[in-house]
Amino acid sequence: MRPLPLDDLVLPGGWSVRPATLADLDDLHRVATRHDVAACGFSTTSRASVEAHVAGEGAAARTHAVVTDPTGRVVGWASVHDRAAGRVIVGLSVDPEVGERQADGVGAALYTWAEREGCRLARERGLSRTQLDAGAFAGDARKHRWLAAAGYDHVRTWWQMARTVVPAEGEPGAFPDPQQGVVVRQVVGDDGEPSQGDLRAVHDVLETAFTDHFNYHEESFDEFVERQQQEVGHAWDHWWLVEVEDAEPVGALIGERSAGGAGPDGTYVAYLGVTQAARGRGVATALLRAVIADAASRGRDRVSLEVDADSPTGADRLYAAMGFERRYATESWHRDVPCEA
Repeated sequence: MRPLPLDDLVLPGGWSVRPATLADLDDLHRVATRHDVAACGFSTTSRASVEAHVAGEGAAARTHAVVTDPTGRVVGWASVHDRAAGRVIVGLSVDPEVGERQADGVGAALYTWAEREGCRLARERGLSRTQLDAGAFAGDARKHRWLAAAGYDHVRTWWQMARTVVPAEGEPGAFPDPQQGVVVRQVVGDDGEPSQGDLRAVHDVLETAFTDHFNYHEESFDEFVERQQQEVGHAWDHWWLVEVEDAEPVGALIGERSAGGAGPDGTYVAYLGVTQAARGRGVATALLRAVIADAASRGRDRVSLEVDADSPTGADRLYAAMGFERRYATESWHRDVPCEA
C-alpha cells in the first residue's frame, strides 16, 4: 500500500506539504537541530541518523512529510516508524523561527498526517487499531500544546543519563570480577560475526525481561534483528550476554556507537535486560561494567542510556550508584486510534 496523499492537509496560506527527498537531508537536519536546541538547549539529532531514516537501511519502515513556507524553505518535518505490530513511532520537528500561530497550524497538519499514516501501517499488518507513540523533551511547551490538541496523553517520563569514561577503566582489573558464577561475553566470534544462537539468545532475554515493563510490544526475532542492523551506531561487538552457572543466558546488553561531533564518540546503551529469575545476582552491574570498560578501551569519553523514571526494577538507582547522572528528560505521549478500512 502506497503512502496516503498530502494535498488535503490544512496549512497556513501559501505553505505546502510533500514527501521528503534526498535533496532535503541537510534541511531536515537543520530543522531537527534547531528544534532540539530550542526545546532543551542542545541537539540530539545527527546528520547520519537523518540520512539513515530517510534514505538508508532504516528508510523502509518509515515515511516522511515535509512542510515548506511560501519561499520554498523547509520549516517542518514529521516521520512515522512502523516500530512493532500495533505501535507506530511519531517524530515531529518545526523550525523555532516559525511564528506561533503558523507553527500551531504546521503541528496540527503534521499530526493529522501521522495519524493517517499510522493507520495505513496498521491496516497493512491486518490490525484495526494502533498506538501512536510520540516523544517530546520535558521542557518543550510548544510541542506539548500540539500533542494535547491532537488527542495525545502524556504517559511516561524518561531520564536521559550519562557517565564519564576515563582511559584507565579500559585496563584489565579496573572493575571487580563479576559475582561467582556470572559470566559476561560478547556475542561475536573470532570472525567478528555473531552466531544465530547468540542472536536468538539476546532476543529471547530481552523479550522475557521486558514483558513487565511499560508499553511492551512483542517483536519477532526477524523484525528485531533487522531493526537493530538499521541503527546508525550498530555493531555486533557492542552486544553482550550473561550466563549464570552454565545455565541459559539471563542478561543481555545492546550498545551502539554514538557520534561525538567534534569530540570523541560515546557508547549508547540501547537495551539492557535481565530475566526476572536472575535479578539481584549482579547481572546488570556486570553488563554495565563490561560496556564501560569497552568504551574506555575504544577511547570514548562517555556511556549514555535512557531509563524509565518509574522503572519497576529501580534501574535508575543502579545507574546512579555506578556514576550515571541525569542530563535531561524526555516524555512519551500516546494516542490509541481505530483504523477501520
